[in-house]
Amino acid sequence: MKKNIIRLLSIACLFIFTACSETKKTEKETATVEQKIVITDELIDELGITNRDSLSAASKRALQWPQDLGNEWFIQFSDLKPLKGDLAYEEGVVRRDPSAVIKENGKYYVWYSKSVGPSQGFGGDIENEKVFPWDRCDIWYATSEDGETWKEEGLAVARGEKGTYDDRSVFTVEIMKFEDKYYLCYQTVKSPYNVRVKNQVGLAWSNSPNGPWTKSEEPILSPADNGVWKGEEQNRFLVEKKGDFDSHKVHDPCIIPYKGKFYLYYKGEQMGEKITFGGRQIRHGVAIADNPLGPYVKSPYNPISNSGHEICVWPYNDGIAALITTDGPEKNTIQWSPDGINFEIMSVIPGVSAHAIGLDRSADNEKEPTEILRWGLSHIYNNGDYQSIMSFTSERKTTHAAKGEKAK
Repeated sequence: MKKNIIRLLSIACLFIFTACSETKKTEKETATVEQKIVITDELIDELGITNRDSLSAASKRALQWPQDLGNEWFIQFSDLKPLKGDLAYEEGVVRRDPSAVIKENGKYYVWYSKSVGPSQGFGGDIENEKVFPWDRCDIWYATSEDGETWKEEGLAVARGEKGTYDDRSVFTVEIMKFEDKYYLCYQTVKSPYNVRVKNQVGLAWSNSPNGPWTKSEEPILSPADNGVWKGEEQNRFLVEKKGDFDSHKVHDPCIIPYKGKFYLYYKGEQMGEKITFGGRQIRHGVAIADNPLGPYVKSPYNPISNSGHEICVWPYNDGIAALITTDGPEKNTIQWSPDGINFEIMSVIPGVSAHAIGLDRSADNEKEPTEILRWGLSHIYNNGDYQSIMSFTSERKTTHAAKGEKAK
């Protein structure tokens, strides 16, 4: 009995010592966090805080914001503007997801997804009809001398033969020029296009923007193979294991030459995707290669965003900038990374009118952080079945004034 009492007292003392140690550790950590907040009179005045001794959670967050971050990343998009010529809206035709615009031989070039006919969704005959507007697409291209009136030049990359990984659709294309060669990366789908289909990313290359294009025999990027569907029903929300952020789909590829390597940025969709406090669970990832043709290896740091939809990235100040839109808790932000992987929010901007942005790669993207967003291409849903390509503009917003009031 005596031995048991001594043992119990020893255990109790151990618990008390551990609890005290954890309390001191927590207090020390809290003090460390508090020490990082330098509260000056100027900062209190700038943030409009009433009492420095009574700080709300919001005030504490505000005090930790980067104080040297100005408004050079803050912009506002204008309404979309219709294009002229062959890229004007055409009933019965889908033209969407424009690539970046490049300028070659005195002309602008753009590539895009093109299909015809209405979409029936998954309730129709998926073997013979279109599931989505981007279903049964091929990649076409057009040229323009002024960026407003466009001439459709023809087919660039077609769907593959039956049984190949890209036999159903090739779409959402992006262009990269490197050392006088041209590279198109794009999404692919293999038939049948059902709810649980796992699309991949293909690549084509050419010595000329006018082609001909050589396609990769195999995809250069595929979804993670670590999710587990629940049952056999065609339901993408039923899972036993969700897997990585890109266990279902890899979308919207864009390759950027960066620091002697090639960074393939892409959007991931997860099996069993949920709606969270920020909307859909959409995040971005990156895969890196030593050669434009690959192999591309996914970064162990993926996902590299908490939000997003279509990929919109550009080099700036020896790093990579990104426009994050549509989905997730950090949507409608512009972010920047010093290494192409670790992104921080640089500005939170008003709702973005431009979707599936095709950047103007001929712009001087080093002039200022958002110079490349001054003009470019986008698309619009003219109705439920058909889309057309439009142009967008944006401007920096540095002041706010009422009508008749002189801005600072």
